[in-house]
Amino acid sequence: MNDTKEPVSQEKRRRALKTLALGAGTLAASGTLPGQMGHSQAQSAEPIRIGFQVHRTGIGASYGRWYDRTTEACVKKINAEGGINGRPIEIVAEDDGTDPKRGAEVVEKFASQHKVDVSFGTLFSHVVYGSAPRAGELKMPYFVVSEGHHVASGNLNRYTLQPGITDVKSQVQAMAPFIAENLGKKVTMIFPDFAFGHDHRDYFTQAFEAQGGTILEKIAIPPTETSFTKYFPKIPRDTEVIYHVMVGPAVLTFVKELGEFFGPSRPEIFGFIDSLEAVDMASPGLEFLEDTYFWEGYPRYAQQDQSEFDKAYREAVGVDNNGASISDSKDISTYAHMFGCWETLHVIKAGMEAAEYKTTADRSKLIEAVEAMSDMPHSFEHPQGAKIFNGKTHQTFGHQYISQLKGGKLELAHTTSIEDTLYDDETDYTQQSF
Repeated sequence: MNDTKEPVSQEKRRRALKTLALGAGTLAASGTLPGQMGHSQAQSAEPIRIGFQVHRTGIGASYGRWYDRTTEACVKKINAEGGINGRPIEIVAEDDGTDPKRGAEVVEKFASQHKVDVSFGTLFSHVVYGSAPRAGELKMPYFVVSEGHHVASGNLNRYTLQPGITDVKSQVQAMAPFIAENLGKKVTMIFPDFAFGHDHRDYFTQAFEAQGGTILEKIAIPPTETSFTKYFPKIPRDTEVIYHVMVGPAVLTFVKELGEFFGPSRPEIFGFIDSLEAVDMASPGLEFLEDTYFWEGYPRYAQQDQSEFDKAYREAVGVDNNGASISDSKDISTYAHMFGCWETLHVIKAGMEAAEYKTTADRSKLIEAVEAMSDMPHSFEHPQGAKIFNGKTHQTFGHQYISQLKGGKLELAHTTSIEDTLYDDETDYTQQSF
């Protein structure tokens, strides 16, 4: 730690946690409602400028579109409530093309041209790997909304944090026991051939073998592939479970071709919803997926015991109970991931308020304030569920959801505990200097 910087006090740490716990109900009870005094105060102050690195084009475009909508909705909410430290948020968006090289260029542009306070939003892990080193060199807080194990692995830097969404290692660790106990012990994996897919390959293999299972085959597919039939003959005949996680514009083609290949005599199937994000589950050709299981970061369909927080969040981001846009039922959201933008922006807000953030000179104080966070209660700020943030590894941990496709809709079948997702620390970023 840089000795010239004033560390965050215990009082400020407590304030960070208190801010995170402050839900919409608390605001209403106190009489401070959106659009009152805090709003007018925020409008007269210099804005907090947040650089939004968004996948508007490239293989991440479907995610980027909904990350954009979620970010806009969250900023509208926060600004209506008074902004951050009485200042409104201003989003400065730049398309990185879902490309690592362009990602680094966007980070550079945020610093040199837009003069943002912090940057956030990146999803695809190879873009995170391409961008985070430059953010560290520029000493710019870089809040990623990805799922790769890149942050918690210790491969990045103190300026890179992932506080609003869980990572692949924690997800697959929680999924492996369910698959081994309910579906089978012999698995063939199909995954995209880049960092995100490699995390699945490595960490699911490790977790599944710990359950007494065997990975028969690992089939890596380029994320830009448009036809997949040529890969399926590699699946061993004695496979009991197909484990699939694919990304990109051809995911619907992937799943349809998988069904055509197997016909009625398929093995058990466990997929990550990434393979069908932004895709209508009732699309023709997906009938063979009936009764198969999916991991969901956040259940797409509103559940019978829907929380008040999920209901309010859906309304705010413009998503109906089926996970589609309220203005177009055919426009399916990336519901399992986009909540990370909403939750990350609330973490940034809480951190800035705890650090009494004023200028970019306070960036290290902001990072210290976020590092001091731990419990994040289920709330309007964290509608996906309660979380525990590990300040040493800069990674959050939360509940995971397993759903089963029934009648063309996903029904929640199992919710893991947070404890199911925890693993030993692999790094301690707090020991790195600024």
